[in-house]
Amino acid sequence: MLSRLLAVTFDAHDADRLARFWADLLGREVVEDAGGALLPGGDTQLALRFVSSRTEKVGPNRMHLHLTSTDPADQQHMVTTALTLGASHLDIGQRPEEGHIVLADPEGNEFCVIEPGNGFLTGCGLLGELACDGTREVGLFWSEALGWPLVWDQDQETAIQSPYGGTKVAWGGPPVAPKEAWNRQRFDLVPTGGDQQAEVDRLVSLGATRLDVGADGTVVLADPDGNEFCLRRN
Repeated sequence: MLSRLLAVTFDAHDADRLARFWADLLGREVVEDAGGALLPGGDTQLALRFVSSRTEKVGPNRMHLHLTSTDPADQQHMVTTALTLGASHLDIGQRPEEGHIVLADPEGNEFCVIEPGNGFLTGCGLLGELACDGTREVGLFWSEALGWPLVWDQDQETAIQSPYGGTKVAWGGPPVAPKEAWNRQRFDLVPTGGDQQAEVDRLVSLGATRLDVGADGTVVLADPDGNEFCLRRN
């Protein structure tokens, strides 16, 4: 049995507005979802889900999105579009010679528009990467949890990718900043075989920690780096 990644879920003070921002930027539709708004993905592009929450942002997020561009004009167009929709420029200490442009969405979530010609993200699609702070251990954990092969494993940095290709999920290796609060982004999963308890047991055997059970039966766990994620019922 494996888990299937349903979506990357974002806590938001205004979930509808944030969903519309990302839908307009990525050229997707917003679909009503239980308790939130969903931007469906597919076999090769991650789905994004936005849910209402009063959780405050504490420091940089542990994960952020990387959008790709085809040429300098396309990169600038993507940046201009994002700013028009409500994004803002963000200084996180990037150097002038670095080609990517760092922005924040309307709720302060960091994301990057990557320069054209980035070989690592070639063929990954517009939503090229979910870049995460994390150890090699957590990259190996998620490879096993999802059944996604490692496509990078070097110098404590790891990346995985669906067998169908598309968006990569990467972890930058140590040092990892201390976790100060509940993450405002997390993975939502379902067990592919339908047996939620058996999948919880498997994930725990891989290094997860069981944290809680929601009123709807969703089990909340943490990965080896302490990042919360949810395993829903089918």
